[in-house]
Amino acid sequence: MENCDPISAQSAEDQNIRTAPVQETVAEETVKTEDPEAAAEDIMTESELEAVEEEQLTQELLIEKANAVLAKDAADITPDDIRHLRQMHNALHKDEPQEETAQDEFKTILEAVRAKRAEHTAKVEAERAENLARKQAIVDEINALAEDTDNVNRTFPRYRELQDEFNALGDVPPTEETAIWKRFQEAREHYSDNLKINKELRDYDFKKNLDTKELLIGEAEGLIVEEDVIVAHRRLQELHNKWRQVGPVAKEIRDEVWNRFRAASAEVAKRYQAYFEARKAEEAANEAVKTALCEKMEALDLEALKTFVAWDEATAQVRELQEQWRAAGPANRKANRQLFTRFRELCDKFFAAKAEYFHSTRDAMAANLARKTALAERAEALRESTDWKSATDEFVALQKEWKTIGTVAKKYSDAVWKRFQTACDSFFEAKKKATGDIRKTEQENLRAKRELIARIGEITPDTPREEALEILRSVQDQWKEIGHVPFRDKNKIYEEFRAKVDEVRAALNLRRTEARRERFKESVAAIEGDAGKLNRERERLARALEGRRRDLATYENNLGFLTSKSKSGNSMVREMERKVEALRADIADLEQKIRILDSKI
Repeated sequence: MENCDPISAQSAEDQNIRTAPVQETVAEETVKTEDPEAAAEDIMTESELEAVEEEQLTQELLIEKANAVLAKDAADITPDDIRHLRQMHNALHKDEPQEETAQDEFKTILEAVRAKRAEHTAKVEAERAENLARKQAIVDEINALAEDTDNVNRTFPRYRELQDEFNALGDVPPTEETAIWKRFQEAREHYSDNLKINKELRDYDFKKNLDTKELLIGEAEGLIVEEDVIVAHRRLQELHNKWRQVGPVAKEIRDEVWNRFRAASAEVAKRYQAYFEARKAEEAANEAVKTALCEKMEALDLEALKTFVAWDEATAQVRELQEQWRAAGPANRKANRQLFTRFRELCDKFFAAKAEYFHSTRDAMAANLARKTALAERAEALRESTDWKSATDEFVALQKEWKTIGTVAKKYSDAVWKRFQTACDSFFEAKKKATGDIRKTEQENLRAKRELIARIGEITPDTPREEALEILRSVQDQWKEIGHVPFRDKNKIYEEFRAKVDEVRAALNLRRTEARRERFKESVAAIEGDAGKLNRERERLARALEGRRRDLATYENNLGFLTSKSKSGNSMVREMERKVEALRADIADLEQKIRILDSKI
């Protein structure tokens, strides 16, 4: 008798798989995986929900879909059909239920669908019961033939007919499948082993069965290298079913043949098990990623978003989180559904709050535009005034009031600001032209500032760093003490001054960077050969590099929002530009240090 060693099967969430290994003399216990259709919860996957939303489901469309399912053949109606109808109904009525009559119509159709499928199921179960009764009768008849030892040549054709008839019959109740196969196998072996049948006839039957089983073994062994483990597993089930239908082989090689087939089956099952374990691990990792994205959404403080810029920056963050969500793979079905619902609700909450903010501030922005327009009109009316003292005081008051007014819609802000600024600049330019005594002072100031620029130019590469920094500080302090220069030269002289200062600073920074790099090379040389220290230092530098890159991206993004053309606005832009250049220099320095370390590791 062959050993019984059923091959275990890995339950798959999305596959309805049944492992049914076979043995010669005792039909082994059939191991079944959980039926996902029976175990599925009344939930939709993320893709199913999106499909329903895109379809713009209505009660009429739901009724139409239900009638389409009802029109199917009973054998084609699946549990998924009923589950999807129920899910769509729940999604449609989760907020505001439709009229009771419309819901009653859907429920009537759904009950009819269920009744139709139940009737088909009852018919299938009756057919299985009938197949079981017929198979039991066949087994009984084979056992009876086995007892008739005197008429083997006459009964053997009938024995073969009974085997073919048994194999041709359809399914039996799942709970009886293993038992009836066990009885059938025992009856065939009883007929073959215990009766004194014609030796040539038996040997021929054994040889034919052996040839068939050798082919099945070869196919099973070929499945070990099949790339698609799902296909391999399904094909293995088919091979096991075929193995069951093949009669016994010679008793002396029976165990050997079975062990070969079982060994190949075990290898296929092992790969199948490993595949689903890996998939579960991947789903767990995806669940962690999606949970983290939900937590980041929850961490957004909507109460702190008080400006359009703040909302725009937060919107960019949310868009990025949504992109990361789309890039993440699925978690297990239940967790994926819960996380998707959680994430979508958070996104809906964010955009609803944003819409409410923009709506609530619309009237305020209109009022701000009206106030700024009035100020621009008053400034334009004053621009031709020659009452310098009085007009100057009023212009200063207008400018102060302008700063107290809130945001204006972007499409109007530049235009109204330009009107106001142009009127102010026009007045003050006229005032300067009319004040002749100031011109001489401004020219003197211009010469003084040019002398300071020339003094900066005296700093050479040989000038000690501290001395050079002291000169820069002194020159900058003196620059602040010097008064106004002619208006037409104001921007030009300041740009020359800034460019010269930046040039010296860049040279000093380069010297400092080169000195630091040499010290770094000396430090690396000191730990050369210690792979642990080298790797830790590289990791530290890599983290610093990533931080600098994030800071650089933030500053470059913020530069795009600075459109102010005022002196203070230009000063802020220049300061940020200097920071950007400094970050770029740091990044280049860190990259160079990492390359030095890589050459030593």
